[in-house]
Amino acid sequence: MALILGNAGAVCAGAVALIALWRGRRSISAGLFAVGMTLLALESVLQGLAKDALPKEEVAHWQHWRLAVMSLLPSVWLLFSLSYARGNYREFFRQWRYVLIGALVLPVVLVCPIISHRWPPFSAPSDYDPDSLTGFGHENFEWVFQLQPAGFVLYAVFLASAVVVLMNFERTLRTAVGTMRWRIKFMILGLAVLFAVRAYTSSQALLSRNIDPSLVAVDCGALVLGCLLTLRSLFRDVWDVAVFPSKAVLENSLTAVVAGIYLVCVGVLAKLAPWIEGFQAKAFLFLLALVALTIVALSERARKHGRRFISRYFQRPLYDYRTVWRTLTEGIVSRVKETDICQAAVILISEIFQMLSVTIWLVDEKRENLAFAGSTSLSAEAGAGLRLQKEEAMAVFQALEAHRDPIDFETLKDDWAVALRRLTPTQFRQNRSRVCVPLVGGSRLLGVISLADRVGGDFFSLQDFDLLRCVGDQVAAGLLNAQLSQKLLQAKELEAFQTMSAFFVHDLKNTASTLNLMLQNLPIHFDNPDFRKDALRGMAKTCDHINRLISRLSLLRHDLQIKPVESDLNQVVAGVLSDWDGISGVTLVKNLRPGLAILLDREQIAKVVTNLVLNASEAIAPSGEIRIETSQNNGWAVLLVADDGCGMGTEFMSHALFRPFQTTKKKGLGIGMFQSKMIVEAHGGRIEVESEVQKGTTFRVLLPIDQQSK
Repeated sequence: MALILGNAGAVCAGAVALIALWRGRRSISAGLFAVGMTLLALESVLQGLAKDALPKEEVAHWQHWRLAVMSLLPSVWLLFSLSYARGNYREFFRQWRYVLIGALVLPVVLVCPIISHRWPPFSAPSDYDPDSLTGFGHENFEWVFQLQPAGFVLYAVFLASAVVVLMNFERTLRTAVGTMRWRIKFMILGLAVLFAVRAYTSSQALLSRNIDPSLVAVDCGALVLGCLLTLRSLFRDVWDVAVFPSKAVLENSLTAVVAGIYLVCVGVLAKLAPWIEGFQAKAFLFLLALVALTIVALSERARKHGRRFISRYFQRPLYDYRTVWRTLTEGIVSRVKETDICQAAVILISEIFQMLSVTIWLVDEKRENLAFAGSTSLSAEAGAGLRLQKEEAMAVFQALEAHRDPIDFETLKDDWAVALRRLTPTQFRQNRSRVCVPLVGGSRLLGVISLADRVGGDFFSLQDFDLLRCVGDQVAAGLLNAQLSQKLLQAKELEAFQTMSAFFVHDLKNTASTLNLMLQNLPIHFDNPDFRKDALRGMAKTCDHINRLISRLSLLRHDLQIKPVESDLNQVVAGVLSDWDGISGVTLVKNLRPGLAILLDREQIAKVVTNLVLNASEAIAPSGEIRIETSQNNGWAVLLVADDGCGMGTEFMSHALFRPFQTTKKKGLGIGMFQSKMIVEAHGGRIEVESEVQKGTTFRVLLPIDQQSK
């Protein structure tokens, strides 16, 4: 019987591999799938031979070769699970490169000594007492081989790989929507059955530390069932699907939770199993029931009939409008880009109206064609390849602007309907309707939503059309807001650029005037050594000024990087103030408290002190005073810079003080306080300010002392 099941599994796996190569052509995932199925077919044959062999030496021979083939499976199926139906599979390959290398190298390291018998994976039946065996179905105990360390490691690697493969399949299925999910769900379900069973049999082998031939029937039966399920998907263009799942490893993974619970409970269940008669048959029947229940749960048609049953017998309307509207609004308003809005909208519309194919096309900038924006059935590459002729696009624009209600264009003979049907391919031969919803915002056509492949092939009712119109208006409003926000952002960027340019040009103009005057006097006083010396000094000063100006402006477009080291804040402050000592018209009053050693970037904090003292010196009168103090307060090192100058108004402090290009000084760029705030916040601190017009200003810079303990 085991030989028959093994051969049946091998035939099914081999046939599926050939069909995959034929249908997949040059697809990487199709090639990996074919290699994986071929290895499973070979392993199934070896399992059957090992089960039917009589002398223990012959059984051991086939088991050696079966484990050698088994060692190659993890790396192949890990690669397949990371590449199948994923448009960003190269990113996953880079992220998982070390795991993949380990999954490939470790089994190869094990299989070489396994084949050469230098590191046997199991011991012969005569090497242990059969009365000590645990597990299921040990009537023929002479066929049960006890695992040695090499075999134990091999099964552990296979178990871990099976769980990871299942997690990857789950993530792919969750990301796919509409016809993409319809195409791949039986492929993933079939492989999930196969690897779930293999995870179970591997865990039993690890638990009992035996290669139990009674589980061969379960493995082979799972292979046959998995092949039948995947065979159905192979004729649904499963290799043309491209989804983009998250790269997070354990992101809401149900597989990880189930696997964890199972591995915790499997030990207890294994102890109870010997008292359950016919456990293997019951386990296989339970597996079939679980697969059938999963198929029903994944069936869009079954879910639709369930909703209608509840609506008919429990007096529930077909749509819960409050829930639909809340879900749609929350899904759209949280997006700011047009592509994000469209991708969220197609998923929500697909779920609301039970449509497997929902696509949004937006009018391009030149208003000459429709551009692909999001779909539940088309990949980005496939959508970008579908284009209309300019005349066709104009006809579509004219028709949709004249009819703003949803239109069933399946049977229309107009040129615009024929063109739009070409942009809306269907998966089902008996498609009963295709509907388009114009997206109109501000009396202007923004795009169109096309819907096809409704579950069950039902026609749209008046209730459906009314809700579709409301949904289309909401999506159009979201797109219009996104466009207006983008224009507002561009206007602000242009305004900031113009402001920056005005300051920059003004300062360069003054610098150029100075250089021009110097060049005019150069021919007259060139022979004067003092003039040449002054000219060189002036040019050097001008170059330093330009470089300093460019350096300060460059802060606006780069993230600030600090390199904190343990330093004395007082030394940094004193070093800055030493350049101010002796300057006429500036009175500095210093009160620096010793013992303020904290983590800081000396160069960056020196810029903050310089900006504060410079601003204070420009705000005070000729006889004014600047007070600089350092102290410690509740875990903060405090730098205080106060002056008795002209002060600032409340409005300016609230809305403009720390913004770039906002200044009250005639010669300022309005960058100093913006730069200071960036530096202080990068250190984990903050700046506080108090000011009153004609009475002075006080700045407090607070830097955390406890950073040095991090």
